[in-house]
Amino acid sequence: MQENLKTDLYPLTNDFCLSVFNVEMPRIIVIGLGYVGLPLATEFAEKFPLIGFDICPKKINQLSKFVEFPVTCDESALVNNDVFIIAVPTPITSDFQPDLKHLEASSKLCGHYLRKGSIVVFESTVYPGVTEEFCGPILEKASGLKCGKDFFLGYSPERINPGDNNHTVEKITKIVAGQTSETTDFLANLYGSINNHNIYKAPSIKVAEASKLIENAQRDINIGFINEITIILSMLKISSYEVLKAANTKWNFLNFEPGLVGGHCIGVDPYYLSCLSQELGYTALMTLAGRTTNEYMVRFLGNQIHSRLEKSSKILCLGITFKEDIDDIRNSKVAALILYLKQFGHEVVVHDPQADPEETRKLYGIDLIPTYRDLIGFDAVIGSVGHKEYRHLAAEDIQSMLNPQGLICDIKNLWSQLVFSQHFRYWLL
Repeated sequence: MQENLKTDLYPLTNDFCLSVFNVEMPRIIVIGLGYVGLPLATEFAEKFPLIGFDICPKKINQLSKFVEFPVTCDESALVNNDVFIIAVPTPITSDFQPDLKHLEASSKLCGHYLRKGSIVVFESTVYPGVTEEFCGPILEKASGLKCGKDFFLGYSPERINPGDNNHTVEKITKIVAGQTSETTDFLANLYGSINNHNIYKAPSIKVAEASKLIENAQRDINIGFINEITIILSMLKISSYEVLKAANTKWNFLNFEPGLVGGHCIGVDPYYLSCLSQELGYTALMTLAGRTTNEYMVRFLGNQIHSRLEKSSKILCLGITFKEDIDDIRNSKVAALILYLKQFGHEVVVHDPQADPEETRKLYGIDLIPTYRDLIGFDAVIGSVGHKEYRHLAAEDIQSMLNPQGLICDIKNLWSQLVFSQHFRYWLL
């Protein structure tokens, strides 16, 4: 589709007045076609003239084979659009500071193509003030237009849950906020058209930014508490999963599970909150405590596994993505666990049916094996990610890969219902 892209692919439905609010069929461009931008663009494309833009040619070539709307990495596609939706990553730096380079670059790019009446909507997770105080001036400088007068800002925080088919973009409540009340109303109608008008209008962009930030921070803190309990229970040689199974019989007990907290949201967003609070003169103690505990889990699990093995053991690790049944390996704490175990001198063989081998090698220096079936001679097998394929393994499948007295490390509660031979050791986190 990229080859046939023209800037006049969708002719304007009426004369473009001084405001996009007067356009019956606004032309939309989604910048960033990742796990947030792609499903959003797919839904909007069914209602409005839309183009998807991404700077990665490889991604565009792949997407052009199956999406039903134009996708491109050609900047000329940014001409003659009414609504610019920016959905780019907001990671952290190596010293846990907010990394806004993608937002900066996309804002500069977008700014060159703004015209009077344009609306720029950000979906990326940020701390309060970034949209108006960081992105706004960049857009102004690049466009030569006045923010809030010639063009308008909006914010609608992403709530995509990768691998979750029950909470897709068209089924969830969408928060919207605009620089003006008219912008908010416009965005409410725009987004409402794809989710049956299940919209919450935030009173300001900063409120909308903050709401997204605390959603993931709250989850991180709750998991951090469960991880701390897991560490304590391990000293008593009690399985945390067994304790949680009992505790969950109470009607108001919050059902969180222990484990490694990675990915591009929960393991990242709390740092945006803590860095903001630090600038304001306050230390976010609880937020940082959750992060500290969750970061420590790599060493805790590595030490637990190592303590149950002989030196230089051969280990099979099943799974490396940050979450079950998805292909995303960004900020994978399983990868960190693998590298930690290798420091003890263990040989770790890794399989994942979802992860891309080339990307895994490039990002972590870890080679994935194409199949683990029929492999034997391992001293330990780690169930590290809850992919369906691993959940469906039988006890005999796992035992056949292990040496006598081999260790089965079930850190995701994949196999607690199986009955293993007494010749093998089973450890449930």
